[in-house]
Amino acid sequence: MGDPTDKIKAARVLRAVLHAFRDWVTPAESLQLIAQLPMFIKALYVDGWKIKGGSERMRHLGDFIETMREADDVRNNGDFVTDFEAKEAIQAVFRVLKNHVSEGEVHDIIAVLPGEMKGVFAMA
Repeated sequence: MGDPTDKIKAARVLRAVLHAFRDWVTPAESLQLIAQLPMFIKALYVDGWKIKGGSERMRHLGDFIETMREADDVRNNGDFVTDFEAKEAIQAVFRVLKNHVSEGEVHDIIAVLPGEMKGVFAMA
């Protein structure tokens, strides 16, 4: 995803994807996920969180990407100019999640994702 030494961008991307994800899933699923995450990732996940049910407006990958862009644009960064960059970011973050949570939790996450997202998650 560009410069591997750019930790600030990595944190922005991680934050944007996690915020889109938490807006997609139910609070119960979010809490199960973050229980297994390291403190730094957990802190990014909950930063500014107003707990509500999963989003009804996000049904497709494009909706998820748009939510990522909105989270990123709040800080005027524009890290996801193309959908390809956005999909790369999603896969990178999901790889991180897979490294930090149990296989059972990975299956739970996949189960709540719409079809298009399942494919992106599976490729991570």
